[in-house]
Amino acid sequence: MDEQALRGLASMASSQEQSRALEYFEHLKSSENGWKLCAQALTTSQGYWDDYVKFFCLQVIEAYLKDRYRKCSNGDCELVRSLVASLLEIQGTKPDKNFVKNKVSQIVSLVFVADYPHRWASFFTDLLGTLVLGPAATDMFLRVLLQIDSEVVDRDIVHTQEETERNTAIKDAMREQAVQQLTDAWYQILTQYEGSDTAVVCSCLEVVGKYISWIDIGLIANEQFVPVIIRFLSNALLRESACDCISEIVSKGMEPRAKTKLVESFTHVLEESGHFNLPQDVDVDFLAKMSRMINCMGVQLISCWQKMCKVDAEMAAVSLQAAENKVPLLLRFLGDEDDDVSAAVATFTTDYISLLKQLQTLSQKQKDNVEALLFIVINKMKFDECYNFEQEGEEEAMFQEYRKQLKTIFTNLASLDIGMVEGSVQRLVGDTLTNWKARPLADIEVAIHLLYIMGEALPAPLSQHFSTSHEKASSLQALMRLLVSSGVSCHGHMMVMVHFFETVVRYEKFFQCEPQHIPHVLGAFLDERGFHHVSGQVRSRASYLFSRFIKSCRLQLQGYIEEILGQFGDLLTVNSPENGCQHLLSSDDQLFVYETAGSLIVSSNFPPQRKGELMRQVVGPIAAKFSTLMEGMVAETDEGRQLAYANSINNAISLASRASKAFSNQQTMQQCGCEGVFLELLQMFVQAVTVPVHRGLVQAGVRQYLHRMVVCMESEILPYVPAVLENLLKQPDAKELHDFLPLMNQLIMKFKGAIAPFLQEVFMPVVRTIFAVLCQPADERDQVASMERLLLQRGYYQFLATIVTNDVLDVLKHQDASNLEHVLMTIVRGATDMPDPSSQKTCFNILKRLVEAWGGEEGLPGFVDFVYKNIVPACFLAPLKPDFDMRDGQSALAVSEMAACLRCVKESRGGEFVEYLRGEYLATLNLSLDLRQQFCDALSLDNKQFKSYFKTFMMKAKS
Repeated sequence: MDEQALRGLASMASSQEQSRALEYFEHLKSSENGWKLCAQALTTSQGYWDDYVKFFCLQVIEAYLKDRYRKCSNGDCELVRSLVASLLEIQGTKPDKNFVKNKVSQIVSLVFVADYPHRWASFFTDLLGTLVLGPAATDMFLRVLLQIDSEVVDRDIVHTQEETERNTAIKDAMREQAVQQLTDAWYQILTQYEGSDTAVVCSCLEVVGKYISWIDIGLIANEQFVPVIIRFLSNALLRESACDCISEIVSKGMEPRAKTKLVESFTHVLEESGHFNLPQDVDVDFLAKMSRMINCMGVQLISCWQKMCKVDAEMAAVSLQAAENKVPLLLRFLGDEDDDVSAAVATFTTDYISLLKQLQTLSQKQKDNVEALLFIVINKMKFDECYNFEQEGEEEAMFQEYRKQLKTIFTNLASLDIGMVEGSVQRLVGDTLTNWKARPLADIEVAIHLLYIMGEALPAPLSQHFSTSHEKASSLQALMRLLVSSGVSCHGHMMVMVHFFETVVRYEKFFQCEPQHIPHVLGAFLDERGFHHVSGQVRSRASYLFSRFIKSCRLQLQGYIEEILGQFGDLLTVNSPENGCQHLLSSDDQLFVYETAGSLIVSSNFPPQRKGELMRQVVGPIAAKFSTLMEGMVAETDEGRQLAYANSINNAISLASRASKAFSNQQTMQQCGCEGVFLELLQMFVQAVTVPVHRGLVQAGVRQYLHRMVVCMESEILPYVPAVLENLLKQPDAKELHDFLPLMNQLIMKFKGAIAPFLQEVFMPVVRTIFAVLCQPADERDQVASMERLLLQRGYYQFLATIVTNDVLDVLKHQDASNLEHVLMTIVRGATDMPDPSSQKTCFNILKRLVEAWGGEEGLPGFVDFVYKNIVPACFLAPLKPDFDMRDGQSALAVSEMAACLRCVKESRGGEFVEYLRGEYLATLNLSLDLRQQFCDALSLDNKQFKSYFKTFMMKAKS
């Protein structure tokens, strides 16, 4: 062994030493005898006893066992078997740290799966022989069995078909040759070490639990084993492992009758021994294990009932009664103060409710059980006093996940008995909200939470629960009236406020029926309870929920619009570096506020002039601040502050964009009298594209605004596009160009012929810039840069596709002949050479449309020659490329476009094209005259039939 290289394994080794150790490790793994060197180092008396060196050597041996051992010679096979024996002896007499012992057990299991039962039939006899060495050897014996379970049995590990067949053969051999010996050894270990080494006993119980899934249940569930396992429940050091073992035993796949008998036998023994009579001060971890055990029993019994109810009513009744007998334990554990204990029986709970749904009638006891479940669920939904609302950590996240489980149980209970659940919630919520000042926070929060989740539990659509007639109004409407009028929104706690706003928005139909309550809600949103709350989380959530509330109740808000906008004053601001970006709302939250303001104005009944005035007031802070931000960014020299200015500029533009989202085809910017306001902003924003630093960030904001204005305005936007484009073409990169092309596409699709003069002028500069960027040297290992280039290529072809499909084809037609030929060749190259089927599909679609437009007698001069020399060959050459996968979904779509393109040429050129294929081109593919004639005949099929024929034809040609 290279001791100098091994020094790199030490924790204090330098990076250079570590690098050398890694190289040495790779060398030993790949060399023919590296594993032997490591085996010798591990087993000789002068071995390397440093733990990390041992681990290093074991990894080299592991690599050999996985890659080459199956094909080894008989001599090497004997060496490996000798190594395993030595490793087991060493760990049995001088055990290492756990991470080394685990690696040894993995090595042994790899040899086992390769050699057992054929090359090493006595494996288990030899392994069992090590037990005489004492506790350390027993521990290693159990680790090996656990590792074998991982390799052979564990269903969470995905195996190949070959591995699955191997594992089946191994288990069959073990059942025949070794399982009885193993179970005898387990019993000896459990009884021998019960009082001296509880860690070994716990490991042995884990092994029993793992193996029980595929061995004969009678080997464990018998008068020998069961009393021992039950006895362990009285031992504080063993009882958790004993619970897990019982859970695994009762979960074993079995015939329903036998499973019911097994579960009930365990139940009887546990009851007789008093283990269900749990004291109040019992350990929580043990309680959680007991809860899981009861969960397994209940789930298995319900499963037995489901399997038997249609085939054996008598046996089904036995299983049902057995499950019912476990319900008191279910209620005890579900209601436990500890959430982990409670959550452990969640599956049993939901399965039990599902069982009750399938019964025609419920007994009084079952009805009582349902009420008890509901009471427990509601009580368990309450926050603990120690819950940290301001800074939620792991404990809080776990409670929220647990609460989701409780919500599932709640909704299941509602679907079982909606009347009972609705009545209980009505009483609880009504009583709590009526007396909220005298109630603790947890009660108030859970009451509003229940009101909120009732919306998901009710069977009918929410709209059916609200009516303008008090006689027809449901209990939900009465509770909403109480929520809004009770004054609970003045409680002030962040969770109460968040739930209040969430509930108000969920049941917006209520305010359409009872609009007199709207002022109460508006006040809560706008004052210190919402937008001005001390908690940033409340302010943030309020900004989003208020935007939703405004949209849903816009008709009922007509009389409040100016009042609302008047109270928006301190919210309609622009964060900037001068004030440290300290505002009530974050930049993201302000987006909702500006969108809300825009929605209020656009949906109002004000005349256009007044709408324009109000919109100018809303976006006024943006206009007032923008020049200052631009000047500050240009003057700033600190890079950090430059970035802060760029973010503020981007945010300011985004706010204006968001304010424009309220306009629609029914209420256009022009009809609302707001066109001038946004044009003034556009003139201001366009200047920002010339910023000297962080231009990508700023230009992203300008592009976003232009996208919005293309939607909201008409041709008056066009004069502003050249300024943005001119600046972009100065120092572009792939990402900027890719992000700009969708704007060009949007302009083309909206304005079509109106944009043709401008597009004709800028077309070639844009194309040249794109290919200048694509031709720049790039590091092939830079995956981000490679993806940006690929996206730009796709964007370029999509740009051309937009031109040819939106009546602006003359933009290409009027280009200089050499430029047009260059562009056409880029399309052909994209169709044949790009390893991107999505782009290939787009390219062939472009070529097809060009043939439709220019391929006839009065088409573009010289284009027919181009068709025969380039387009037709491309349709055949592209799928014949080695890297073209005909089975890929996108590639299949590309093949369909190729077929459509050929059909289009045939329709444009007729018999001339058919003769060209038969007499010239297809001959270059070395096809017989019959095959050529067959292909030409197929061109007369309809599009669908020809696409199918062409795909089959190309697959045969490729094979």
